[in-house]
Formats: sequence, structure tokens, C-alpha cells
Amino acid sequence: MDRVRAHLTAAGADPASVAGLRILPDAAATAAAAAAALDVEVGQIANSLVFDADGTPLLVLTSGAHRVNTATIAALIGAQRVRRASPEFVYAATGQRIGGVAPVGHPEPLRTLVDRALERHLQIWAAGGIPHAVFPTTFAELLKVTGGTPADVA
Repeated sequence: MDRVRAHLTAAGADPASVAGLRILPDAAATAAAAAAALDVEVGQIANSLVFDADGTPLLVLTSGAHRVNTATIAALIGAQRVRRASPEFVYAATGQRIGGVAPVGHPEPLRTLVDRALERHLQIWAAGGIPHAVFPTTFAELLKVTGGTPADVA
């Protein structure tokens, strides 16, 4: 969580996003669980999904209301093969465990796609680096702090 907070601050995130980083009473390992805990629509949850794209990590920040289409993603980035990464691959790339992977705070920047569906919401909630932590943000801020590319990922 500290690396997430530090990255958000260094990347010029809105101070409200940094201050809004909070711990939920229970782990929110799914978009539905996070939405229920925050009393928001599931589409407002930014799932941080790590994929293995030809052996390279790819972070896709997708609306909790969507499933990522790996064929679409492969075509977007010019990869031969995109598949869900193993827990070990995710941890090696992010330093965070599945269920709490944040959009930021990784040992090295990751190539990132940000689901355009998130732009429909004024406020988005993203994981804070552990399954119990979340923070409020916006579509524009996710693009800014991750260096991500807007994409249709479903």
C-alpha cells in the first residue's frame, strides 16, 4: 500500500485519491465484492488484470462489468498470444498478489491498457496493492498515473 500511495503522489494524482486510499473490513478480491463493500455499481470497479503477452506482462484495467477478450487484446498490441498470467507471473511483475493488484506501485512500469468503459463513471475505485485496500480515482487519472492507453477490451 505504501508503494501505491508513493507512486500516486509522485505521478501527480489528485490528493483526494491518495487520501482516499482505505482499508475495507473484508477482502475485495472480486469486482462484485468491492462494489458491494463500497455501495457502487460493479462497472465503477477498475479490475487490475495481468496477462502474459508473449512472455511480457500486460496490465489491463477493465470495468468490473466486463470480461477481457484476449483475442481483442492480442490484436490491439500485436501479440501472438495473450493469456491470463499465473499467480507467480503476476507477483513477479507487480510485487502484489492477485486480488489486490493496484494499477500502480509495481517494481517497473507495465504496459497498460485502460478500458474505455470506465470513462462513463465520474468516480472509479481501484485496488490499493492488497485485497483489503481500494482508492477512488477517475478514468483520466488512471491514464495519467499508469501511462496507459485507452482501449476497448471487452
